Amino acid sequence: MNIRLIEAGDAENFLELSKKIDESGFMLFDPGERQTSVEQQRKSIEGMLSQPNTIFFVAEIENELAGYIGVLGSGLNRNQHSATIVLGVQETYQGKGVATKLFNKAFEWAKEAGILRLGLTVLKHNHKAFNLYKKMGFVLEGERVHSLKIEGEFVNEYYLYKLL
Repeated sequence: MNIRLIEAGDAENFLELSKKIDESGFMLFDPGERQTSVEQQRKSIEGMLSQPNTIFFVAEIENELAGYIGVLGSGLNRNQHSATIVLGVQETYQGKGVATKLFNKAFEWAKEAGILRLGLTVLKHNHKAFNLYKKMGFVLEGERVHSLKIEGEFVNEYYLYKLL
């Protein structure tokens, strides 16, 4: 497994990976909702890479993208020490250490970048992800009630944080 910085040339494969992960029902996009073109994805990747306190890593296994992690920072003075994590791992690669390796790479980068606080959200009923985040040192910060509406039902999200 190779954990590496995403590249603009990954746009098509990354878009395909994102759509597969959306099918899980645990991401912000509904399955089939993502209408991003390859060119839009390429520009999005280039934009992320141009931000000083934002990074995006991908996990590659046998020339296939298996997962990703993004550390999305802010340019504002008051919260530049803080960033939000986004993570996705293709179902066929879950339980094989992909997420753990992605997290470790992100933690290493965040420390070097001077980011001291990482936050993320997870659907309350996504127990597998919640347990992974706890294993990686995240602490439950709170619950956002009715934060999303999925298939006509309101769903709560947990907010978690980790201090580096």
